Amino acid sequence: MPVVSTRRFAVSDEKAGPYAITTGPDGALWFTLVHAGQVGRLSLDGRVELYRLDSADCGPALITAGPDGALWFTRSRDHRIGRITVDGEASSFAVPEGGPFGIASGGDGALWFTQMHTDRIGRITIDGRVTEHPLPLTGAFPSMIASGPDGALWFTLNRANAVGRIDPDGNTEIHPLPTEGAAPVGIACGGDGALWFAEIGAGGIGRITVDGRIEEFPLPDRACRPHAITAGAAGGCWFTEWATGRIGSITPDGRIREHDLPSRSCEPHGITAGPDGALYAALEIGEIVRLEPGPAV
Repeated sequence: MPVVSTRRFAVSDEKAGPYAITTGPDGALWFTLVHAGQVGRLSLDGRVELYRLDSADCGPALITAGPDGALWFTRSRDHRIGRITVDGEASSFAVPEGGPFGIASGGDGALWFTQMHTDRIGRITIDGRVTEHPLPLTGAFPSMIASGPDGALWFTLNRANAVGRIDPDGNTEIHPLPTEGAAPVGIACGGDGALWFAEIGAGGIGRITVDGRIEEFPLPDRACRPHAITAGAAGGCWFTEWATGRIGSITPDGRIREHDLPSRSCEPHGITAGPDGALYAALEIGEIVRLEPGPAV
């Protein structure tokens, strides 16, 4: 999947830290500014709006479109789940202290989130009711989470070197990864019905089927630190290489291409497929980059 063009949008200064990004229900791109305590909106024509939250130090991290037409995000530093409407009206709900990080909409109409420091998966309804589900591990560092095609939520366990699954009733399964020190972070449901994840420690991309079969695909530069991953329109997945300033793509059969960004030190983190068929990635240097993919070859 080649990239035929790129376009960069300045959205903040380099200290604000654009981190995660998702497509909103309004057809715009929504992103977090982890160091500035803000959430931003980028329209497809390049207009940028920033919304200050009630705490500059709350650490907005991952963000997702919710089932209620709003955007939901984790506040990892003050242990809250945030909500912002497409008009920019923000609110939040307290959750048990545990460092909420990953967040995804579930098929049950609620939001599910990871708690990095307490080995729990949380569930929050749109009216703020919270339920916690303990994991059968300690020190696992649950990271990102995604809704799977089987009605369950799938999540990475960064320090336990595993991928987990939790169903709407709270039943969990843990799938250890073959590669020691893979340290998975990003996870997404691919167009092939499997879950794809980024192995930041091993420099690889992994694939797990809903029945637990795992494949791993090493990247050309094992030190590139792949971080976030998203499904693309053509059936493959796209991922960020945080340490080398690249965006990578992988086909369902494991063919990999890499695409250099303008600066090796731009620190790409979050990535999402936009409503226009392009890919958008958040760069910690204060930019969002848009990549126009060409036809698969």
